[in-house]
Amino acid sequence: MRIKMKNYKYYIPLVLCLMGLSACNDALDFEPKDKVDIEGYFNTATDLQLFTNYFYENVIGTGGTFESQDDCKVNQNLSAVMRAGTNRTVPANGGGWSWGVLRRMNTFLEYADRCPDKAAVTKYTAVTRFFRAYFYFKKVKRFGDVPWVDRQLGSSDPQLYAPRDSREFIMTKMLEDIDFAIENLPVKEKEASAPYRVTAGAALALKSAFCLYEGTFRKYHNITLDGHDWRYYLEQCADASEKLMSGQYGKYKLYNTGKPAEDYMNLFAAQDANKDEFILAVKYDQGMQILHNANAHTLVATQGMPGYTRKFVCTYLMKDGSRFTSIPGWQNMQFAEEIKDRDPRLTQSIRGLNYHRIGESAILAPDLQCSTTGYQPIKFVGESKMGSILMDKNNMSSNDLPEFRYAEVLLNLAEAKAELETLTQDDLDNTINELRRRVGMTGLLSMTVANSNPDTYLDGDISPESGYFNVKGSNKGVILEIRRERAIEMVQEGCRWDDLMRWKCGKMIDQPLTGQYFPGAGSYDLSGDGVADVILYAEGDSKPKAPNGELVWQIGKDIVLSDGSRGYLDFHHGADRQGFNEVRDYLYPVPTDEINLNPNLTQNPGWGAASGL
Repeated sequence: MRIKMKNYKYYIPLVLCLMGLSACNDALDFEPKDKVDIEGYFNTATDLQLFTNYFYENVIGTGGTFESQDDCKVNQNLSAVMRAGTNRTVPANGGGWSWGVLRRMNTFLEYADRCPDKAAVTKYTAVTRFFRAYFYFKKVKRFGDVPWVDRQLGSSDPQLYAPRDSREFIMTKMLEDIDFAIENLPVKEKEASAPYRVTAGAALALKSAFCLYEGTFRKYHNITLDGHDWRYYLEQCADASEKLMSGQYGKYKLYNTGKPAEDYMNLFAAQDANKDEFILAVKYDQGMQILHNANAHTLVATQGMPGYTRKFVCTYLMKDGSRFTSIPGWQNMQFAEEIKDRDPRLTQSIRGLNYHRIGESAILAPDLQCSTTGYQPIKFVGESKMGSILMDKNNMSSNDLPEFRYAEVLLNLAEAKAELETLTQDDLDNTINELRRRVGMTGLLSMTVANSNPDTYLDGDISPESGYFNVKGSNKGVILEIRRERAIEMVQEGCRWDDLMRWKCGKMIDQPLTGQYFPGAGSYDLSGDGVADVILYAEGDSKPKAPNGELVWQIGKDIVLSDGSRGYLDFHHGADRQGFNEVRDYLYPVPTDEINLNPNLTQNPGWGAASGL
């Protein structure tokens, strides 16, 4: 959630009034009813900048990715897509089928050349084409085939009734847009407002992302279309990633101050986006009251109760690179023991032993009243003194949020090359192992070792309650390791759902959503300070006293464990989880009103009569 009270610097709502654009953001089919005098606009570089400011807030993320749910992280209330089955329905309208911002892009591209400042025309045309590529990336992920529209449409334009274009045609157009943006946007060193303005580096990061998505989606969904194959898109991903890593389009690197026990956590808690690693970021500002609710989401019981799943927590390696799930008794290991000596990103992403809020010294245990699983996130939780001036330190936040960061590009390159079977150990050393070195892991990824001994916990064919499905071939082991790394490094950054969709692993949302293990009634120290934080007691027993303010809960009433009197926290034991539909759920439905208006639109498979199923 993004709370916006004032924002004069980055987004200029007044521009929309000056433009007189249509008030209906979902409209694809009408000219603005109230036109401005075009001759009086698009005359200066400032005009072009003000017009394109709108795209920042209406195309890139505006916060909330930390709230998203998937198989790695869940909230108190499961979303409809997490519950699947009949919880997902075809909407009459909306549902992501909106095109108003595209019309504004095409308006700009039609009129920008009226400006005599041709350098500004080129720059802001590149900005707009970057956003058009991003806009269509989101549409293809959501709906698959969609109409390609690159001009303003009047109310009688026959294109209003055109069928959907193939994803191959859309991707070809997206590549044209993004390649123009790469060559004509400034590098970050020449863009004073980087990383809050799009640059050549941001365009390369976007290209890397959508080519990885398209290549792997086609491979794992076995899609063959006229034109390019899945390998072509993965080659494009690798090329874009390597160009960004070369420094030719701006110099980026991982944030690293030599403090492996805190650098990863601090990267996301900092008020200002790190210019070395954040390629594109969303700006927040406490003074201007441009805020999001990462703190409240994590720290206020009524705001989400987020928690990482135990299945996901078990994928974190030991610090020496060995597998946690190879340790005897790992299945029933309690929190204070299982958290020790793990990949340091674990205790920089959730409350671990001896955790304290940035800027404070008080030790805080995982709060079971604020986390469904007991694995309570701290990623994006800011320094306590930076709480909103209008609210307490546990409420609104103003730390910047990432849209693209360098770590993702490293992960993209490793994955693309692994799928193409062109990956080398040098590639791993420059990507995955750089991420591990940042946090001080002594165990680095060896391609030979991974492929000779794939992790069965990550293999869905062997471990259907925890693993990835459909991974085959000589690089199976290293692909599973790269997926492990991606899930851990990018958790809560809005990537996971898309990753599951492109890997054809939607069934992973049906895997257990449980949390910490408790062997039964008793007192439990979850913070490592030697003092109990939680006391559990059995039904029929007297409620124990809490001499130190411990949380006292009755098993079966206040807390549900997976095996009755013992087991994993099972907050969602009674949830209406009907199961992921492999035929239907990889794409969203086209709203029925849109199909009624344009009979040439087809429905996506599995979504009702209009699909022919």
